[in-house]
Amino acid sequence: MSALDLSLNLSHLLLLSASALGAGALNAIAGGGSFLTFPALVWTGLPPIVANATSAVAVSPGYLGSALGFRRELAELPAARRQAEALICALGGLAGAGLLLVTPARLFSAAVPWLLLFATVLFALGPRLVAARRARSASAPEAASSSLLAQRLGLFAVAVYGGYFNGGLGILLMALYTLTGESSLNTANALKNLNSLVLSLLSVAAFAWAGAVAWPQALVMMVAATLGGFIGARLARRLPAAWVRTGVVLTGLAMTVAFLMRG
Repeated sequence: MSALDLSLNLSHLLLLSASALGAGALNAIAGGGSFLTFPALVWTGLPPIVANATSAVAVSPGYLGSALGFRRELAELPAARRQAEALICALGGLAGAGLLLVTPARLFSAAVPWLLLFATVLFALGPRLVAARRARSASAPEAASSSLLAQRLGLFAVAVYGGYFNGGLGILLMALYTLTGESSLNTANALKNLNSLVLSLLSVAAFAWAGAVAWPQALVMMVAATLGGFIGARLARRLPAAWVRTGVVLTGLAMTVAFLMRG
């Protein structure tokens, strides 16, 4: 029986639903939902590449809601900028998805713990990067400006990463915008959500076309992740952000160790 034909028994269904519910809540609060969905899919029997593609499908609905939440900030940006960045992210997402699909399964499996560790460290350092950028901009306003070419090249590189491995994508995009001179945190967040949606849709389409998505698992998790997003939006108003970020980092580290132990 192939990985894509694995039946959803009750224990798998509960694990995948719980992981997607938690992922939706985490993404609504602070990000890092892929730290839950990807390992859960692997542990229910999917090969890592299929699990990564299915995880990307499972968390994709949340990007639309997040982008709509920042529609006012997006409307204030020049249409030419939105279109140019969307095109870059579409191309980068497709390139990353294509790279994943041609990566030998054994090579990707070996890279998974290091990808998880990279995303976890980046997530942990995210607030410090933003704070450092703000301090730098305040002390030297002229240092806040970066060349447009550098920003676009950086955006393409991040989009390729996001198409290849979704973990830590939001933090990478936020770091890119803050480090290349975007002074408004809301604007950076709006662009992060919009471009995450674009590259996610294109990479998911590539995964679906290649038959790399386990659809029964994906559909169950999409429903749970959407519900988790609603719950997370409520919790975001009550839980201290530091607690949530600490939980995400600890989860990422635990998943890294677990995958290293699996060999």
